[in-house]
Amino acid sequence: MRLAVLGAGAVGRSVAELAGEYGHEVTALADSSSAVVDPAGVDADAALARKDAGDALGDAEPDEALAAEYDALVEATPTTLGDAEPGFSHLRAALERDRHVVLANKGPVAERYADVRELEADSAGDVYFEATVGGAIPVCATVDDLGAKHVSAVRGVLNGTANFVLSRMAAEGLDYDHVLAEAQDLGVAEADPSFDAEGTDAALKCVIVANVLREADCDSLAELRDAAVTLADAEVEGIEHIPGSALDLAAEDGRTVRLVGEATRDRVSVGPRLVPEHGTLAVTGTRNIVEIDHEYAGGLAISGRGAGGEETASAVLADVARLE
Repeated sequence: MRLAVLGAGAVGRSVAELAGEYGHEVTALADSSSAVVDPAGVDADAALARKDAGDALGDAEPDEALAAEYDALVEATPTTLGDAEPGFSHLRAALERDRHVVLANKGPVAERYADVRELEADSAGDVYFEATVGGAIPVCATVDDLGAKHVSAVRGVLNGTANFVLSRMAAEGLDYDHVLAEAQDLGVAEADPSFDAEGTDAALKCVIVANVLREADCDSLAELRDAAVTLADAEVEGIEHIPGSALDLAAEDGRTVRLVGEATRDRVSVGPRLVPEHGTLAVTGTRNIVEIDHEYAGGLAISGRGAGGEETASAVLADVARLE
């Protein structure tokens, strides 16, 4: 399958680098300032080497990648809130050309889910977004395979940065600021960690799952428009104000603290929660875990790497395979 990849950060570049191993060809690759386009297939390694050297990816404008010849658009530009631009417009342009879209960008399906489904309904293209929720963990695919109508709740530890900070605080008795600085030195946390530490990233993932669950109960796009949720509907609390003493007290009772997100048909919430010290949700480091409550299968758990370029690219390329 021919792919146009928008975004040349960790995920986009990994998709471009790994596409050939999955039997696909990249015909366009763009970042925010330039693009390389070739209907016969671009040399992604050469383009990314130019970018790493401080030069442009290629001689084309970014919009030329969107207009290139491809079967599926991989939208891997940074997540934005509210109107979800420019990711939403990229998705719309591809669907209006009857092309498929695979999202790594959370914005369109967290903030404009009904709009995405309406555009998809008018197009010969399909939209998939596995990579928006759990990195390498197949959350949406599992919910779909199980039958979303029969899933009552999805909860889990969905942010590796927050989990690294909390597990280090618990293991070493360190305070938040100390561990956050360590995480930034290791590259686990961004220079501005607010998106992760305040719970926004985990909340966006839970909003997306909640929309999947709600969509299963809708018989029309009009119903979906009334039912869809956004980040504004989520109850969100972060970890930045948790003192080390709270983790010490939890340990005395055989428990620990994790940033847990939960999506049901009625509610989306993210916040610090007390969990059993050796329980399912007490994963350590940057590892993520998701629990799914199913009407007939009971409780299921899936754990893995919830972020990272190659890990998230594997979810993108799994979605591409679903389009074939």
